[in-house]
Amino acid sequence: MTETTERWDSVYDDDTAPWVIGRPQPAVAELERAGGFAGRVLDIGCGAGEHTILLTGRGHDVLGVDFSPSAIDFARRNAESKGVPEARFAVADALALGADPHFTGAYDTALDSALFHIWGTEPETRARYARSLHGVLRPGGVLRLLALSDAEPGFGPRIGADIVRGAFTDGWQLVSLEPTRYLGRVTPVVADNVAGLAVSPEGLVDASAWIAEIRRS
Repeated sequence: MTETTERWDSVYDDDTAPWVIGRPQPAVAELERAGGFAGRVLDIGCGAGEHTILLTGRGHDVLGVDFSPSAIDFARRNAESKGVPEARFAVADALALGADPHFTGAYDTALDSALFHIWGTEPETRARYARSLHGVLRPGGVLRLLALSDAEPGFGPRIGADIVRGAFTDGWQLVSLEPTRYLGRVTPVVADNVAGLAVSPEGLVDASAWIAEIRRS
């Protein structure tokens, strides 16, 4: 197990992941209601599995993947507790999916909720990620991207619109990029970053975000 994997595992083992809010992100739920998920769906960096559980319950053919084995264990328990035991999860590296024959050209829609933005200061990693997803999606397939925005004070790794535009160029078409909101949970991981932010009685922060539709050529 690599050091990076251990770092991600720890926030699930300790239940301190600030992105684990006990339900899907409202922006993703709204997107599903609007028909934004078609064909086979890959939920990349699925974490606690909330979106895979949501989409499975709505009748979608979806697989949730995460680099962290502890995240996948958490997601499976979460699915059982929410009465959706048929939700499917697997451990996989988002940066290497395109080279895996089990994933190559196998999906029509990919969902990234709060993964891409962790590479906001790593252009080479963003390029690897874009190549990996290009290999996963069929021609005409769509990436649905939700990422924290630097448009206002917030928490976590926040990015500008230019980061999204610059990462998905060759072999991609940016169909839309719009502001939205993202809910995060106040935990020790981000406690030092939420000073001055409004925190709900549930311990949640409503943060600025981007939502994008990016189509594979």
